[in-house]
Amino acid sequence: MLIYVIRHGETPANMEGKLSGWTDDPLNENGRRLAVITGRNMKGIVFDECFSSPLSRARETAEIVLRESGNEIPVIIDDRIKEIFVGDWEGVSFRDPDHHAFIEDIKTYFLNPFELNGCPNGENARAVCERTQAFLKELMARDDDRNYLVSTHGFAMRAMLNFLYDHPEDFWQSHMPYNCCVNIIEAHGGKGKVIAFDKVYYSEEDIVDHYSE
Repeated sequence: MLIYVIRHGETPANMEGKLSGWTDDPLNENGRRLAVITGRNMKGIVFDECFSSPLSRARETAEIVLRESGNEIPVIIDDRIKEIFVGDWEGVSFRDPDHHAFIEDIKTYFLNPFELNGCPNGENARAVCERTQAFLKELMARDDDRNYLVSTHGFAMRAMLNFLYDHPEDFWQSHMPYNCCVNIIEAHGGKGKVIAFDKVYYSEEDIVDHYSE
């Protein structure tokens, strides 16, 4: 079994340095372009099933990748793999400290969210790990020889795969996943391992880390 976990393409909030959470922030044109390139370079991979977060940025990324890779299968929505709910931080800029009153906590969020009790009126990292990993473990328990595409979000991706990383105490694994990057999981007997980390199918010149200082 191979599971391809992809982060959605770029969105306006990514460009503007804002936290999206459960806000339905759509792909921008560059986000769609990256998804198209990614899908075209995944031709030859036959996906048997595709799962996506209900948020449109993840769902549209999945639809584009499937179309461009030649896979005519439906996108199955699963609420467990949507992004962290950041509560009062929804739509907040993390680049300009004058725009919010949470600057120190948001710094901790980007350094080690495990040290936070949670986003104000939102979720904490452990809760997101629990729901996303429940999805992934259920999928791995199928123990078949099929290929799966899973379209999700940056925080949700790291939470989902946390138990598979060599150093799970490092939540971000040194950085936020890049837009349209893919982590590939090989699973047998209900156990999995990461065989490709943050793989991009487009030019490295197009990689933008919107979250670096």
